[in-house]
Amino acid sequence: MGGRGEASSAAMTASSAPLLLPRAPAPAARNEVRRQVGLAAPLVACSLLQYSLQVVSVMFAGHLGELPLSAASVASSFANVTGFSVLLGMGSALDTLCGQSYGAKQYDMLGTHAQRAIFVLMLSSVPLAFVLAFTGQILTALGQNPEISYGAGTYARLLIPGLFAYGLLRCLTKFLQAQNIVHPLVVCSGVTLIFHILLCWFLVQNSGLGYRGAALATSVSYWFNVILLALYVKFSETGRRSWHGWSRAVLKDVNLFLSLAIPSTFMTWFSSKSKTGNFNFIHQRPQQCNKY
Repeated sequence: MGGRGEASSAAMTASSAPLLLPRAPAPAARNEVRRQVGLAAPLVACSLLQYSLQVVSVMFAGHLGELPLSAASVASSFANVTGFSVLLGMGSALDTLCGQSYGAKQYDMLGTHAQRAIFVLMLSSVPLAFVLAFTGQILTALGQNPEISYGAGTYARLLIPGLFAYGLLRCLTKFLQAQNIVHPLVVCSGVTLIFHILLCWFLVQNSGLGYRGAALATSVSYWFNVILLALYVKFSETGRRSWHGWSRAVLKDVNLFLSLAIPSTFMTWFSSKSKTGNFNFIHQRPQQCNKY
């Protein structure tokens, strides 16, 4: 009897015990979460800082009146959908290519992939620039207010130099991001935003360019950001390890790059288009845009 009682008591104790005992997260898991947050937070900050350039330009243009605000807003939206979002999507192919090379410790291939992306994006920017050059006519054909279309066309043409700079900026950003180099991206983007605010103040408020100065400031600031990142790549240990000068190898395997870039471009483009909507939502009183 005693043996049976002890066995029954032991069985009840075992059945009442939890099947899975709670345990503290492993140190490796905590370290991985901390590492991921340390990479993600600077990248989010970098994206916001780079995106803020066009927002700041539109804000400065808005201080000049309703028509400059409408022209700058429509031009920025049109340029993002037909130009900048395309380059953003194409540059995303480097996430895969550079990420694989960095994981395999093929550091020399990082520079080759980045150079190939620069080559393709610069070629792609040429037809996109032609689209921006005819922004006014396109908007008029879509039924936009003629005065707004004229102002938006002028604004968009001044964004064309910035379009080429933006393509380079995306390639350099992805090149460094794949190597877990994120803090220099934030610093360069932050310095560029400060520079852009001062440049907008001078060109819009003090140079007599008016709303055209806001577009010009955007293009100049994109090039300023490119120069900062290029200097970092040139003089840093990272650049010496993974960038060994221009090579003819960039002309090879272009199809591989395009096989990743084209689907990414379509996803980014449809996302930008859905957020922007159509361009017929602004109807302002006819005014003379030249006086701004």
